[in-house]
Amino acid sequence: MNTNENVRIHVTGNPADIRLFLNAIQEEAPPASVIEDVIMNETGHEAYKEFTILHSHDVSDDITEISPDIAVCPECLEDICLQGNRLNYAFVNCTNCGPRFTIIRDLPYDRAKTTMQEFPMCSDCRKEYENTGDRRFHAQPVACERCGPHYELFVRGIKISEAMNAIIRHVAQRIETGGILLIKGLGGMHLACDAFNESVVTRMRDLKKRDGKPFAVMFRDVESIKRYAIVSSQEEKSLLSWRRPIVLLVKKNHGKPLVANNVSSGLNLLGVMLPYLPFHALLFQKLQTSAIVLTSGNFSNEPILIDNGEAMFRFSDFLDAVVLHNREIHNRTDDSVVRIMDEKERVFRRSRGYVPAPVRTLLNTDGILAFGAELTNCFCIGKGRKAFLSQHIGDLQGLETVQFYEQTITRFLQLFRVKPSLLVVDMHPEYLSTKTARNFSGLPVVPVQHHHAHIAACMAEHHLDDKVIGVAMDGTGYGDDGHIWGSEFLVCDLTDYRRITHFEYLPLPGGDLAAEEPWRMGVSCLYKVFGKELVNLKLPFVNNIEVEKLGVIIRMIDRKVNCPLTSGAGRLFDAVAALLDLCMVASFQAEGPMRLESLADKNYLESYPFEVSQTIRLDGIIRGVVEDLTKGADNAIIASKFHNTIISIIFETVKDIREKEGLNTVVLSGGVFQNKYLLEGTITLLKANKFDVYTHETVPTNDGGVSLGQLAIASKRRSLSCV
Repeated sequence: MNTNENVRIHVTGNPADIRLFLNAIQEEAPPASVIEDVIMNETGHEAYKEFTILHSHDVSDDITEISPDIAVCPECLEDICLQGNRLNYAFVNCTNCGPRFTIIRDLPYDRAKTTMQEFPMCSDCRKEYENTGDRRFHAQPVACERCGPHYELFVRGIKISEAMNAIIRHVAQRIETGGILLIKGLGGMHLACDAFNESVVTRMRDLKKRDGKPFAVMFRDVESIKRYAIVSSQEEKSLLSWRRPIVLLVKKNHGKPLVANNVSSGLNLLGVMLPYLPFHALLFQKLQTSAIVLTSGNFSNEPILIDNGEAMFRFSDFLDAVVLHNREIHNRTDDSVVRIMDEKERVFRRSRGYVPAPVRTLLNTDGILAFGAELTNCFCIGKGRKAFLSQHIGDLQGLETVQFYEQTITRFLQLFRVKPSLLVVDMHPEYLSTKTARNFSGLPVVPVQHHHAHIAACMAEHHLDDKVIGVAMDGTGYGDDGHIWGSEFLVCDLTDYRRITHFEYLPLPGGDLAAEEPWRMGVSCLYKVFGKELVNLKLPFVNNIEVEKLGVIIRMIDRKVNCPLTSGAGRLFDAVAALLDLCMVASFQAEGPMRLESLADKNYLESYPFEVSQTIRLDGIIRGVVEDLTKGADNAIIASKFHNTIISIIFETVKDIREKEGLNTVVLSGGVFQNKYLLEGTITLLKANKFDVYTHETVPTNDGGVSLGQLAIASKRRSLSCV
């Protein structure tokens, strides 16, 4: 029997058989299952003649975990090729696969509490559902072409077909001939086109109003991926896992034909995934091309669309076709993004396939609601010792995203039966996430410093509770001195922190605009080191900036007008990327640092000088970069030396803190550590010098993980009666 707390099994038999049964529960569990604990109690003997499953029911306010959505299994893919009621049926699923989180409305997870409620089972599906020996026994989304949801094809708002074969043929033909289509998927709409057609990719960018951010590509199979990207055994494992995330891979420089260069905006990384829906499998049976762009169906800075009517209204006039289905998406989810670094899967965007699986902590998190950060937002709620991170919400900078954020908070509280008693927010007073907390009037609110939350998130993920050396590297976080932090060396635990040192402050000309226009930070760094002599530097970077613009920035810095001070490591990476003319104006977040990383060569070991005093002085780095540029050094050499320098700074600073504080545990967090070269180089050097190093794996190191840290800090402070 399923209850809202657990699964209860009453089994009778001889002791040897029962022991075998208990072992089988652990050893033969389905791949997507998570067995947290097995508790056995002896009862009075009762002889059972058959196996039965009783109706689910609630026994308390506790909850069983909700499964993330699971990619279609091989057995179901075989079913769609067989004659019968599931031949070419795009919603085939079984107990081992199919939608879960995206369709659930309430617990316990039964069909009546999902969006499948609208589709009464036919007699054949009902027999499978009730047959304990069937693969579809109690599979809540079970359906077939006679009783389940179905797809419809629209062209210019007119319905063309409901026949699956005709729909798939039409979609394949449109893609092969340079078309762009909107296709409703598992957690939202996707835009699709041929990944090898540069002109159609350009058209898709114009349509989405997305100038440069890389697109994800879905390949037919792993063998196809290997023709265009380097795939390690660990990367292949992630690609083939039941979660089916987007995996960031290094591109090969050959292939026939090449994936369109503007898919990844010229970067050496390609975000790839494999088919995870029956629809995808059916489509690739008809497609000649081995890869399609499959990106979220939305406009830039908006959440992925889930509503059929809105999708038709906003997209049908601009696209070659729209393909919709009539199963409601209750909980929208983007595709998750991971990268293998230091031979471990690191989640960058945690959504489909990962949410709502909880993070298990050693803390009493009950009733805590953490609102997260402003960018790359996820919130987090506490239940017992579990922390439930939301799916990726996005940047809280548009009305649609804020509405999605507030709606999802309400749904999580209801779904997981949490009545908030303590709220946690970022210390920044103007964050929309912080302002949202004001809607929960009368509850205590705990403000948490951004970078302390970064370190605490990694600590909570790895069950750490003692003092650690925390290294937080990102772009922006409000500091307790009113400046913008982002290169923080902390000594901290889950209660409090001390800031030991950081990169020296630099003016941020134009405030947030400087993150969008990295050339401003390039000027700021040059002016800090060379003063007004920067105009005489024989650098293409300087020559490419209009004299009037250059003068405006210098006057802003001199007069301290709209020039907040920042220690953000991300802004230093921006500056160097601009000096190398890799990215003067960013077309997507972290473009400059990503282009800089793509040039770094681990075989080049030199670095630039730096100085550690009360703060970490950067003059030596900037002088070294300018000197190399003046000599005509290759950009790859400069990028490598710069990365090596940051690794050395982290190591030398952490080593000094160990000597003074007697601490040996180092925690690395912050969005800058999404940089593979930086993370792996730092881990290698620290471990070689006997440090215990902890980094993010299942929780994003970027701001998507901040809410977990907020929740952990609030929980610890509450336990010590600090709040």
